Amino acid sequence: MRRLAKSISGLFSVLALECLSAFSLQANVKMAAIFGDHMVLQQEIKVPVWGTADPGEAITVTAGDHTAKTTADADGAWRVNLDPFPNGAAPVTLTVTGKNSLKFNDVLIGDVWICSGQSNMQLAMHEVYNGATELPKADDPQLRLFRPEKVHSLTPKNDIPGRWYVSSPNSAWAFSATGYFFARELRAKVNRPIGMIGISVGGTPAQAWTSLGALQKDPALKPYVDKYQEANAGFPAASQAYSAQMAAYDAAKKEWDEKYGKDFKDRLAKWNEAARAAYAAGQPNPPYPKPGQSPPAKPAEPDGGFRTPSVLFNGMVAPLIPYGIKGVIWYQGEDNVPDSQLYTTLFPAMIADWRQRWGEGNFPFLFVQIANFAGHPKEDWPLLREAQLKSSLSVPNTAMAVTIDIGLPENIHAIDKLDVGLRLALAAENLAYGQKVVYSGPVYDSMTAKGSVIRIKFTNTGSGLKIGAPPWTGPRSTVPPTDHLSGFVIAGDDKKWGAADARIDGDSVVVSSSQVPGPVAVRYGWDNAPVCNLYNQENLPASPFRTDDWDESPQAPPVTPVTVASNASAPGH
Repeated sequence: MRRLAKSISGLFSVLALECLSAFSLQANVKMAAIFGDHMVLQQEIKVPVWGTADPGEAITVTAGDHTAKTTADADGAWRVNLDPFPNGAAPVTLTVTGKNSLKFNDVLIGDVWICSGQSNMQLAMHEVYNGATELPKADDPQLRLFRPEKVHSLTPKNDIPGRWYVSSPNSAWAFSATGYFFARELRAKVNRPIGMIGISVGGTPAQAWTSLGALQKDPALKPYVDKYQEANAGFPAASQAYSAQMAAYDAAKKEWDEKYGKDFKDRLAKWNEAARAAYAAGQPNPPYPKPGQSPPAKPAEPDGGFRTPSVLFNGMVAPLIPYGIKGVIWYQGEDNVPDSQLYTTLFPAMIADWRQRWGEGNFPFLFVQIANFAGHPKEDWPLLREAQLKSSLSVPNTAMAVTIDIGLPENIHAIDKLDVGLRLALAAENLAYGQKVVYSGPVYDSMTAKGSVIRIKFTNTGSGLKIGAPPWTGPRSTVPPTDHLSGFVIAGDDKKWGAADARIDGDSVVVSSSQVPGPVAVRYGWDNAPVCNLYNQENLPASPFRTDDWDESPQAPPVTPVTVASNASAPGH
């Protein structure tokens, strides 16, 4: 009897395998995760829809009264372009039919924006100073958020796991605060559905978001190509060793957790409470706790991890192409400060790469100039800001949001993302939607030296120049003076910088110093965490700049005394 049962069981196993094998030969129509319930399809352009099926399988795609048909190619890939939907089109159901049928419900027609970058773009709504008051307002059925997993790869991926959410306090809680505030402002100003695709990873450089092909086009970017090739060549051996390394790490980590981890976690929780209280009171942080023993180091991933050139393009950008988009907002640069001179080449190359691969022309690319931060005194942050400014001036259909006034000198993750989102939205209103709004603060244009003074002229002066103030200051932020311009320094032929007197004269600033009788150069905001206060009447800050091109590029010395804010509106972070 046992033998008969065993034979029958074996027979069913064989039949099951044969049925599974036969089923796998008839591949169902499949689509990337970017296609899902609650998604937003880009209006006013041809709408790409793609997927896989059996070679030669007939595919029909229907969305509302739009229909397109095609046949899967020899590799099983297929793509159609639906005719453009007009602004104001009603929601649709997207149906894809081959040998099977897929249906996506509650699909809106509107504008789709990608928000990408590193940790300051990644910083979520629950982490910003006003998250507790703003999250309860996040219910908006016309705003959709796509949240994918973080994926890195040495080769381009076809898909990235993720899901579309209708905006709500729960779904916005972990979404990019910059992206959310940007989208919310656009919803109010352009009155159409908005979809935000959030792809950002903390601690990542721009070269990780740029394809290998783009890096190979410019000899100046060869160091990044070499680093990719090194990781790629070592990948097979690293992969073989990785499993054993992770097993050893897991065992060591478990032992560490038992001996030191719980105690450290408890002390860290108490420190966080004390740090929040100190932050709210404008006091220094208490000493940071240390574990009894350092935890074991996690082994490096076989491909080198998120910082390896091209791996984030392959893992998080390539799977989205060619999903229809309106444009991109970008907040990154901190990780490229050590090689900021190369960013002038790298960043435009990345923008061109994305645009070329999407095939939608020069779509709007809006980015954030990195904020004031004093935490790395040996690094020269002004040079990275300058590279970003040069990109905004040289690359068509781009705009830069200046944030030199809303960073936190002691925290690289500034927790005011509301004003970042609002400034990016202003740029979008002008660049993407053709509205005549002032979207930029003053930008250096030219200088004229005459005797003991230098006159600086600006573009983007709006309704005029003024001494302004930050829209938000943290409890330990510095507050610029309100009675005179700060942040300007001046130098003569000896290249010795000194504090300068600066005054507004119409749409110019006149700069001088009794210590520099023959000035030849001026810098403004040229420090890691400068205290500066030049704005236009629309309350948009001037970008830091320099009139010289001296190779040594020393940081300017402190220019004016500053005071600690005593009446800040932000709670601890």
